[in-house]
Amino acid sequence: MKLKTKALSLLAVQPHLVWDKPGLIAGVDEAGRGPLAGPVVAAAVILNDLHPIKGLDDSKKLTAKRREKLFDEIMAKALCCSVAEASIEEIDRLNILQATMLAMQRAVAGLRLPPTKVLVDGNRVPVLPMLAEAIVSGDALVQSISAASILAKVTRDRWCEKIDAEYPAYGFAKHKGYGTAQHLAALKAHGATPLHRRSFAPVRAVL
Repeated sequence: MKLKTKALSLLAVQPHLVWDKPGLIAGVDEAGRGPLAGPVVAAAVILNDLHPIKGLDDSKKLTAKRREKLFDEIMAKALCCSVAEASIEEIDRLNILQATMLAMQRAVAGLRLPPTKVLVDGNRVPVLPMLAEAIVSGDALVQSISAASILAKVTRDRWCEKIDAEYPAYGFAKHKGYGTAQHLAALKAHGATPLHRRSFAPVRAVL
């Protein structure tokens, strides 16, 4: 019961916003909620209007090569940005939703310049010390959220490629941790690695 109460505190009850403060706006998104292994990654980005970035979009709609190129451009041109994560242990302890909220909190806290408002992809917002608004499909509608989605996706994909070298039998570089037929077959054949999320049903089944 204590764990549930603590976990729920990471999730804000979003009020109906009727006013805004002038100032910097940060976009926030995550990558890695669905996979069976690895951390969940979140990013926060405040774009610089004087240095626009062409081609920003939902990271899932872009090729890996295009994401990598935009990653470098965002890091170079954004006013400030931050990437953070919640660990595998935190995912198993809190649950994936609350761990995602925690990663988002860390990403916003890591910004060099504090925003006056945060726009979050989806329909939920974490508890933050500033105004926050959830925007469904925000990664395709708001450029700063698109930029955050790209930073989070590329960061997590790089983690999967690195892990693939340590656990080549699982195919992390290809499926990025998602529960594909190849991944599920590897779990059955080799069991779970220390990097798998024990709280996810396909992993529990082979423990």
